[in-house]
Amino acid sequence: MGKRKEIYFKAAALALPLVFLCFIEILLRLFNYGFDPSLFIKDPDEQGYMMMNPTASYKFFSTSANATQGNRERFSTVKSKNTFRIFVIGESTTAGYPYMHNGSFHRWLQYRLMHQYPSLNFEVINVSLTAVNSYTVLDFAKQIVNDEPDLVLVYTGHNEYYGALGIGSTSQIKGNNTWIKLVIKLREFKLVQLSDRIIEATANLFGKRIDKRENLMKRMVTKQQIAYQSADFKRGITQFSSNMGELCQLLSKKHIPTIISTLVSNEKDLQPFISSGKFSAQNHYAIGKKLYINGDFKAAKANFVLAKEYDQLRFRAPEAFNQIIKKLCRQYPGIYLADTRALFEKNETGGIIGKETILEHVHPNLLGYAVMSESFYQQINNGNLIPAKKQSEISFAQLLANMPVTKVDSLYGVYQIMMLRSGWPFNEPITSAYNRGNSIDEQLAGALAVDRITWRTAMDELYKNAMANGDKQKALKVTEAVLLENPYQISYYTYAGRLGFELADLQTADFYFKKAYDLAPTPENANNLFLFYFKSDLPEKALQYNDILKHAGRQSYLDTQTEEILKNIIKLKKEAPSNNNNELIANYFHQLSADETAAKYIKKNSR
Repeated sequence: MGKRKEIYFKAAALALPLVFLCFIEILLRLFNYGFDPSLFIKDPDEQGYMMMNPTASYKFFSTSANATQGNRERFSTVKSKNTFRIFVIGESTTAGYPYMHNGSFHRWLQYRLMHQYPSLNFEVINVSLTAVNSYTVLDFAKQIVNDEPDLVLVYTGHNEYYGALGIGSTSQIKGNNTWIKLVIKLREFKLVQLSDRIIEATANLFGKRIDKRENLMKRMVTKQQIAYQSADFKRGITQFSSNMGELCQLLSKKHIPTIISTLVSNEKDLQPFISSGKFSAQNHYAIGKKLYINGDFKAAKANFVLAKEYDQLRFRAPEAFNQIIKKLCRQYPGIYLADTRALFEKNETGGIIGKETILEHVHPNLLGYAVMSESFYQQINNGNLIPAKKQSEISFAQLLANMPVTKVDSLYGVYQIMMLRSGWPFNEPITSAYNRGNSIDEQLAGALAVDRITWRTAMDELYKNAMANGDKQKALKVTEAVLLENPYQISYYTYAGRLGFELADLQTADFYFKKAYDLAPTPENANNLFLFYFKSDLPEKALQYNDILKHAGRQSYLDTQTEEILKNIIKLKKEAPSNNNNELIANYFHQLSADETAAKYIKKNSR
């Protein structure tokens, strides 16, 4: 009996610290200490919707000052039948840096899909973050599988060495992949969060404080030189392969169609950051430049790629990453390859990627993001991944012409890159001779670049200025831009429809008025469609929505006599055209106070 008591006593002694730790954990949760590590939270501003959690990245960063936040793109808590839900995962390029918002490739894709498949409601949720790598991408993939994705798009790899938890980053955790993933999981506990904050506060007190005036690139790097084929270089490749393999295995097993893109970076117009040792990046870059000038593009390409490979400051992914991506797409069912690099090469002289599509080392310009969207779009098309019939086709040329990216967005990107390049590792100061300009676009983009105003405020001011100057085409572009940012705000569809009608762009007006009604089939939206079709000389369609208004128990726009007149117009339009018929139709439209439409038929008679 004494021996049994001794065992119980020892067990209690061992359990006591665990009980104490559990008590502290419960206490911290009761007082809501720390951060919520979940990827999504309920939208505090819109009931029935979810959004990306602003603190979702915290568990990947050892220093909270470096933790980044993503987009706030809503999706409905309860997924409707006609909704096609796309999740986008990756790093800063995937998020659309430096333009963000509608400059990002996923917005180019969203715009194209919503116009080609108007019967579907596309929810495109981008959960990409700056300064993260495959650990974050994998963790987010494990969470989104529970949110009914129809498609997942992935672009990641350039941050593998210096992104959060990377081998050369300030957020590095020593150990193998299993240990690092365990630490990520442990950081979800409040007690571990408290410990991390104590360690961080102590480091700030006795060590070097983080200087937030320095750019994030510099703040994230602790190991500037990672030599080609070194142990750290190979470890980065192993890490990427392991995490991406686990991601593909998970999504393939869950039967979630996934498209993974090859990576692109500046080969021709970026000198190596650090060249030393037996593999001289600078020598190969110089040789590549000479060969390019002489028109030997094949040899030039090979040397530019070697210069990138040998560059010891690893902000550009090694070639092995694209090989891994291609291998995984062949290996796992339902995992598709978007060969974005090949598409970029088609748009460049000699297939050598440079400043024509890349802004600095890895981030595309607006043309580059459009090409990136085209790469994913082609795979969606080829794989028949959308279970609906297209109602129209938008070519790549049409997409470039119609995409609602404003001049403010474009200039904002220019200013962001200028500021980035002025710091480490580019160290290209902005010259004193630079003059920003004083147009409304330049003023708003400048204020936006230094965080004096929000993007939404910039768009509101741009819209007001366009309307004040009678530039309804520009006002329509701004409205479409804000609509893409807020696809559940029905009023923007109505505004876009009205502007389209006023510009005599009946196709645009028809699309947006219909979309407003599809998303919210209210009598008000039915009435908008009725008026649009009536004023556009489409009486058959107008009567359809007039019937909807009557069935809704709302006062119809038409009384019995007016409705009869409209039916007579329909009848006359079906008959063979004649001067007499045109005159009768014109008279009917005059009776309905639709003088502009009446004038059209009078004009027909005068020919």
